[in-house]
Amino acid sequence: MKRRLFILTTTSLGLIGSVILIAEAQRDRPPMSFFVTSKGSGDGANLGGIAGADYMCQTLAEGMGSTKTWHAYLSTRAGDNAVTILHARERIGTGPWYNSKGELIAKSLADLHGNNNNLNKQTALTEKGETIKGVGDTPNMHDILTGSRPDGTAYPRDEMDHTCYNWTSNKDTGSAQVGHFDRTGGGNTSWNSAHATGGCNLAATGGAGLFYCFAID
Repeated sequence: MKRRLFILTTTSLGLIGSVILIAEAQRDRPPMSFFVTSKGSGDGANLGGIAGADYMCQTLAEGMGSTKTWHAYLSTRAGDNAVTILHARERIGTGPWYNSKGELIAKSLADLHGNNNNLNKQTALTEKGETIKGVGDTPNMHDILTGSRPDGTAYPRDEMDHTCYNWTSNKDTGSAQVGHFDRTGGGNTSWNSAHATGGCNLAATGGAGLFYCFAID
C-alpha cells in the first residue's frame, strides 16, 4: 500500500511539475505581433480598402485575446480613391515581431525586408497558430496580398494596377502584387513581392485573398 501511494505521489508531483513548466513557458513567450489572416474577405481583393483590411486584422487578433493595435501589410497608390500613397513598411511599427508561438519573425524593418527575416511556411502562422497550405498542398494558398515592392514600398503610379484599385475591387480585370509566404513557386519567391495576380477576383491565380497583419505597438 505504501509503495502504491509513493508511486501515485511521485506521478502526481511529476504531472504538477510539467504543468508548472508549461505555464512558465507560456508566460515567458512573447505575445503575438504577426500573423497571416486565416481567411480572406470572401470578395477577392476587395477588402473594403485599407480601413477594412486593418479592421479585419484587429478583429481576428482580438478574437485570440490580443490587446495590441494591428495594421494590414498593404500598400496603396496615389489617386484611385486614396488621398495619398501608403507604403506597407511604414504602417507596421518597428518590430520586433513574433508569431502566435512566440517565434521571432524579424527584429526590425531592415531585417524583415532583408535576408535576416524568419518568414517561411513553418513560421508564417495564422492568428490561430495554424499553418497555411502552400506549394505541394491542395489547394495552394501561398499568394498573400501586399501591393508592395520587395522593400515594402508602394509601386510608383504606372499603367499597371498593383493594388486592385486600392483594395476595393473584385473584378476579373486588374491585378494586385502578392508575395509567397512559403518562399517557393517559380520566379521571385519573395514573401512580399513575388508576382501580380491575374485579376482582382483572384480566381485565375488561385489565391485565397489572405494578407499579413502586424502589431504596431
